[in-house]
Amino acid sequence: MLSGLPSYVIITFLLAAVLTCQLFISAVKNKSIPGIILFIWLTITAILSYTGFYAVTSIPPRFLLAVVPPLVFILLFVFSKKGKAFSGTLNLRTLTLLHIVRIPVELVLYWLAIHKYVPGLMTFEGRNFDIISGITAPLMYFVCFAGEQVKNRALLLIWNFICLGLLLNIVVNAALSVPSPVQQFAFNQPNIAVLHFPFVWLPAFIVMIVLYSHLVAIQRLQKKK
Repeated sequence: MLSGLPSYVIITFLLAAVLTCQLFISAVKNKSIPGIILFIWLTITAILSYTGFYAVTSIPPRFLLAVVPPLVFILLFVFSKKGKAFSGTLNLRTLTLLHIVRIPVELVLYWLAIHKYVPGLMTFEGRNFDIISGITAPLMYFVCFAGEQVKNRALLLIWNFICLGLLLNIVVNAALSVPSPVQQFAFNQPNIAVLHFPFVWLPAFIVMIVLYSHLVAIQRLQKKK
């Protein structure tokens, strides 16, 4: 774990991770299997990060093992027939509200930057505008739905595209700030927090759930009523 961090930084992040998990599971009809899969993945990444596995410099970077597997799962669930069937059962309103987790995440990134564990460009004072997604998520939750039915499809679709763009912006900047052969930014203060527990759950879990939520929403909203 990272040393010298105030306890409120770790607590806030863990609460954000728990909230992400709780909201996503609540959006799923059959909760048992997704819940087990998430528990196993979170446990594996926690153990590996706690032992310093991801922080070891290697080619290819070990950190890829924290992000590639969930990314492959996302692509399968978005584009395969069975994956689309599962995605079609998710509660779109809950997936929209899920994006509020981006508010505490942005606060944690800001605190991590203060303590020199991530570069300033990853905060809302730098190149990261993702907090806008978190702030507007409750508004979309109340404005775009009537019960569980979407009543403002166009607005919700546009919002998802914009917020997906904001997410990809910070993901690219964060990935290119991690110490690796492909690092392009923040050489004076690289992005090292995500290589350690519990912050490895940001790219390995929270970002993936947020990404999947956007892709599911966009895919379903683009379909005809």
